[in-house]
Amino acid sequence: MIQEIGSIAFDNQFKAGMKAEENDFVFVFEAAEKGPDRIMLGGIVNDSPVSAQTDSAGKMVIPRFKDLDIDASMLTYAFSLGGDNFYMAMPGNSVPAPEGFSYESNRVLRKAQPKELAFAAMTACHLNIWYKDNQYCGRCGSRAVHDSKLRMVKCPECGNMIFPKICPAVTVAVIHEDKLLVSRYNGRAQTNAYALIAGFVEIGESAEECVAREVMEEVGLKVKNIRYYGSQPWGFVGNLQIGYVADVDGSAEITLDEEELATAFFISREELEPIENRPALTQEMIEDFRTGRLK
Repeated sequence: MIQEIGSIAFDNQFKAGMKAEENDFVFVFEAAEKGPDRIMLGGIVNDSPVSAQTDSAGKMVIPRFKDLDIDASMLTYAFSLGGDNFYMAMPGNSVPAPEGFSYESNRVLRKAQPKELAFAAMTACHLNIWYKDNQYCGRCGSRAVHDSKLRMVKCPECGNMIFPKICPAVTVAVIHEDKLLVSRYNGRAQTNAYALIAGFVEIGESAEECVAREVMEEVGLKVKNIRYYGSQPWGFVGNLQIGYVADVDGSAEITLDEEELATAFFISREELEPIENRPALTQEMIEDFRTGRLK
């Protein structure tokens, strides 16, 4: 999965008073006509990692502070990775991309290499969404300011404190008679990849209760033996994906929610194709079922 970066140290603690130096990395975003902001990257051509920098060896490149015509006052410290410091331009401070760089859809990060930089860029996307959505106080409408000590924006008028938003969502591998329930979302013709049942945890609801509710709502099945699989930060949309495995309780006859899903059916391990690139929790769980690690 995209967050699996081995022994490379990731320190997400906010460090107040940090100023970018010339070799520090900087994430810069530009508003897209439709959809999420685009991120400045090097080494990306036609959504494929290729060499656009002499030192990239065919891998994605993040610009450094010295590469950009941007004032340090426009930046805020993001995190460190492998001993390197990463900053990001605050919303509204996009700059022309220097030679060898361009603004790209964040979707390219799902397959980009090196993996640790893809993870770092995804996390910066999460922060960019939060900063962009919280420039004003949601309580009184005043302009919010960044706290001097914490990764928080606050309202100087009413004192409202706003921390990064993380939305919990579940992903469920439903199993019946050694077959896995897979689906395809309605209105997403751009991919033929299988999906698992998934949805957001609602107020007053545990993650396990969400599992049972989402499966019932989307395919009309009752489940039992709900067990934890693992979790994943999915910063592209600010989610924390929580994976579960569950068994069908009773009838396995599917009643499809056609507004959400185009199709859903049970598939055997032998019918599944290997998934080589697995940035998302869903793909990891499907591959684990195919190889017998998930039962």
